[in-house]
Amino acid sequence: MRQIVLDTETTGLEVRQGHRLIEIACVELIERRPTGQTYQTYLNPDRAIDEGARQVTGIEDEFLLDKPRFPEVIEPFLDFIRGAELIIHNASFDVGFLNAELARAGGQWGQISDYCEVLDTLAMARTRYPGQRNSLDALCKRLGVDNSRRDLHGGLIDAQLLADVYLAMTSGQVTFDLGFEGEDSGSEHEMAKPITLSRRPRILRADEAETALHENRLNALDKAAGGQSLWRRLQA
Repeated sequence: MRQIVLDTETTGLEVRQGHRLIEIACVELIERRPTGQTYQTYLNPDRAIDEGARQVTGIEDEFLLDKPRFPEVIEPFLDFIRGAELIIHNASFDVGFLNAELARAGGQWGQISDYCEVLDTLAMARTRYPGQRNSLDALCKRLGVDNSRRDLHGGLIDAQLLADVYLAMTSGQVTFDLGFEGEDSGSEHEMAKPITLSRRPRILRADEAETALHENRLNALDKAAGGQSLWRRLQA
């Protein structure tokens, strides 16, 4: 499965007030693993950046003067995301701006939904952690994702952090193919049929980076539990 974690930066918060994109950043995941493939571009919005947005992003108007305009990057951008599942935090915001830019460029480009399905990690987080803060920074802290590089809201850094957050939030949903053979029972009320192994299961051992991520996750669970978490006690 191919997924694209996407983040944008804009001149302001309201697309209906004519605010524009100034950065698009994407990180590719295949089968839940970062591939190292990214897409990132700054954009000339042909308007000034609001002071609040400038303070958040650190991007100045002058920096964008020689950058491409959105119509110049439509084709490589759409080629990069086409057919993937987009993973976006507060997806309605980013998709709203992307759709507005596509509309300005001409009706032939359609909307983002014509190219991709969209998964909103903010909606996912609100379901999993009701009543809690679910900003990207809050989720990084809760899930043990190191966001110390995030002095400013840069699109590529935010997309990389969101990829880590998404993988941490959904780590319990991984399905392992152990090579079992057996027919579908057809109903949860029927007796399960015996299954046999068609081949010896492969043992996949964590590498150094995965072990470090696991340790960070356990540390976060310990902190949330105010002591040793259940996982840490089972590991002892």
